[in-house]
Amino acid sequence: MGNVFGRKGRPSRVTDQDRAVLQLKQQRDKLRQYQKRITLQLEKERSLAKQLLKDGKKERALLLLKKKRYQDQLLDKTENQIGNLERMVQDIEFAQIEMKVIEGLKTGNECLKKMHEVMSIEEVERILDETQEGIEYQKQIDELLAGSLTQEDEEAVLQELEAITQGEEVELPEVPAEPLPEVSQPEPERTPSRSHADREMLAA
Repeated sequence: MGNVFGRKGRPSRVTDQDRAVLQLKQQRDKLRQYQKRITLQLEKERSLAKQLLKDGKKERALLLLKKKRYQDQLLDKTENQIGNLERMVQDIEFAQIEMKVIEGLKTGNECLKKMHEVMSIEEVERILDETQEGIEYQKQIDELLAGSLTQEDEEAVLQELEAITQGEEVELPEVPAEPLPEVSQPEPERTPSRSHADREMLAA
């Protein structure tokens, strides 16, 4: 019950213009059906008039052709009416499109007004100035860093950047500031000669 009442309370999406277009199209379709029916009838009457002439009934054939001529004029009027209905449908549909375009422009203008209220020209100029100052400051820092780093430092920075991009950390070795002390090599121990060892054994 609640759903039924809820549906009744919903506003219809069909506008008066939609109803007018639908009625015009229905009238156009009816005229086309009438036009088709009359065309078939005229073809039959023309064939019948030929048969009457063959049978020697000239007066009846003439009367039938007069009727056909009148119906031809009706077909011409019907064609004009169909053309008028189609033009009217096109005008209404084009007017609906224009209304939607105007509504869209109106909504866009309201949005622009709200945006202009939130951000004024002075605010935009201030933001642009701050952005330009930040760019120039960063440029100065880049120039200072570029002048103080050596080629090895540049390569190390690039390696670290590549490692960070790949999700890895690189431990860079520390370069000692003082030279490393020289390490003296130990002299090899002298082994007694074989003859000296033999003399010691004989003496014992």
